[in-house]
Amino acid sequence: MLEKLGDSLKSTLKKIANSIFVDKKLIEELVKDIQRALLQSDVNVSLVFELSNKIKNRALEEKPPNNIDQKEFLIKIVYEELVNFVGEKKHEIKIDKKPTKIMVVGLFGSGKTTNCAKIANYYKKRGKKVVLIQTDAWRPTAFEQLEILGKSIEVPVLGDPKEKDALKIYNRFEKELSKYDLVLIDTAGRDALNNILIKEISSLNKKINPDEVLLVVSADIGQAAKELAEKFHETCNVTGVMVTKMDGTAKAGGALSACAATKSQIIFIGTGEKIDDFELFNPTGFVGRLLGMGDLEALLEKSKEAISEQESIEMGKKLLKGEFNFLDLYEQINAMKKLGPLNKIMEMIPGLSSVKIPKDMLNVQEEKLKQWRYVFDSCTKEELEDPEILDGSRIQRIALGSGVPASTIRELLKQYKLSKKMIKSMKGKDPMKLMQKFKGGFPGF
Repeated sequence: MLEKLGDSLKSTLKKIANSIFVDKKLIEELVKDIQRALLQSDVNVSLVFELSNKIKNRALEEKPPNNIDQKEFLIKIVYEELVNFVGEKKHEIKIDKKPTKIMVVGLFGSGKTTNCAKIANYYKKRGKKVVLIQTDAWRPTAFEQLEILGKSIEVPVLGDPKEKDALKIYNRFEKELSKYDLVLIDTAGRDALNNILIKEISSLNKKINPDEVLLVVSADIGQAAKELAEKFHETCNVTGVMVTKMDGTAKAGGALSACAATKSQIIFIGTGEKIDDFELFNPTGFVGRLLGMGDLEALLEKSKEAISEQESIEMGKKLLKGEFNFLDLYEQINAMKKLGPLNKIMEMIPGLSSVKIPKDMLNVQEEKLKQWRYVFDSCTKEELEDPEILDGSRIQRIALGSGVPASTIRELLKQYKLSKKMIKSMKGKDPMKLMQKFKGGFPGF
């Protein structure tokens, strides 16, 4: 996510850390580095200079507290101003009115429909009764796409693929909406914000009177974002921005320009194509990842979605008793898979997020976890519950069934035995001390 910008900013922090002392020359160099990094990421020029001037003025005028030195204080200033620049603090839309209505707007191809479903899934997981409405009467397959997405997350979809008037579609279903906690309205897009689209969105906005209007901005839109956002804001009073395609090579600076133009902030970010590749935008965590400081809050949030509290408690009890088998390892790997690719997980872990681990090495680990899952799927229930019974003939049978080399299965068995040995050595010990020992994770991960 914003890899080049992150690398540039990390280099800036290294320059501070490696400097002998902090003076005006160093501060001016750092400010130029930050300006260059942000401009290369398509952030609006006036916004870049506004931010860099704030950093420069604070660095030259403010004195560090007694408990930190000048270099640490300068890094703190850069961090704080970047956090303020991208939104200060996270803003979650509260569903405290029934129904709460969110209208989603944006250009054609920005990902409105997919992200309507992602938002629906996010709130459904949090116990809200959600419905999706299709009001895009222009794109031929708009309703079908939304219907498929709705079925995949078990959320109802309202709409009429034959009707060509967006207001009529909404009016038809308006009386049904009171039984839902959240209503998400998917609107039409165009290749550009033309008069026909402006008129349609303006009419819908007046009729719906939404509680929130989210502008979906693709990370690859560039400098055009500011003008686009201003036009949408004039038409329907944008209250928040959602940035999509954050997993690609796009620079994404235009999204920040859109926020400035609408005087709103980023609410959600899409980090991939899957329905769960989506998160509430947290400015402190986002900047932490950019600067290599990690984002534990986002990691914990993803962990909650990957494994339930009850499952976590049950696993904790088993570990404290010294019990651990292939089924437990299988569950752990499935939970890790739900968290996302290893490189994304590592971005969130303080300390590891700044470590340059080659992508090839991470890919090897991903492939190993995938092969282990194939092995588990080829084991009998007896073998999963008691891996100690795996002998040469059983390993050969599993290798044939899973398509995984026997050497890989032996390696898995070795890692399992190491993990079990560690867990047995901790049986009955203080849980707080256990946490210290588990900091590095199970052997082999």
